[in-house]
Amino acid sequence: MAHHALVGTAGRAARLGRAVGDPAAVGGVVLLLPDGEPESGRGPSPRAYTAALPLARALARAGRAHGLVAHVVRYRGRGWNGADAALAEDARWAASEAVRRYGERVPLALAGHGMGGRAALRAAGHPAVVSVVALAPWLPPDEPADPVDGQGGGEPEPVRQLIGRRVLIAHGTYDTRNAAERSYRLGERLKKVNRDTCRFEAHTDGHRLRRHRDEVAALTADFVLGTLFDRPFARPIADALAAPPPLGLRMPLAAGFGEGAGRGRR
Repeated sequence: MAHHALVGTAGRAARLGRAVGDPAAVGGVVLLLPDGEPESGRGPSPRAYTAALPLARALARAGRAHGLVAHVVRYRGRGWNGADAALAEDARWAASEAVRRYGERVPLALAGHGMGGRAALRAAGHPAVVSVVALAPWLPPDEPADPVDGQGGGEPEPVRQLIGRRVLIAHGTYDTRNAAERSYRLGERLKKVNRDTCRFEAHTDGHRLRRHRDEVAALTADFVLGTLFDRPFARPIADALAAPPPLGLRMPLAAGFGEGAGRGRR
């Protein structure tokens, strides 16, 4: 397999979407990982790719002074597909491709939504990755009898690959597709091995986090710029990282986060 191509059984190759930002002066890279499906043999979803573009543009704008470039990853397909973990494999390839393009010294963040959030968490063991943002991450049932929907769980989602990375999870409490309590339980397990973990809850928001779209973009930008370029975090993020569970894992995402003086940096 060539270093610059990851080709699936259907002949489709993973790719990096067009750079958002100035690729001539890159100080850091963030890879956006779109949503997907648990099982599917279909090609990548154009709708999911398009849905990730606004956040890519917001991050590139916020990080322009630091040379931040964003790419939305084009998967080979839209399915995770069990042990294949295809979207995570595509995310790892994308991280290697970013290193090939921009060099080993350029710090890298992964930011994914839904199944892309799971891919970001799973691919974080790549040596170039500094930080991970998982928005409404899809996670499998992780207990013998999951209290959310009664489904039986299998092996819990791994967390050891996240040691040494800084991790932000954000989830809407009304998410009916990806139960928010699963990401909380993942956060509990992760916090035991990695203190640099925080989680925010968007109250009454659903899977797409539409009601808090601006706040989610500001939260993600603040975290990515803080982890890639050592900028001081906004106070809510600093507090969430410092607080033990459950406080640091149930931090409310307040309306207006990131607006003007309300950032509360310290």
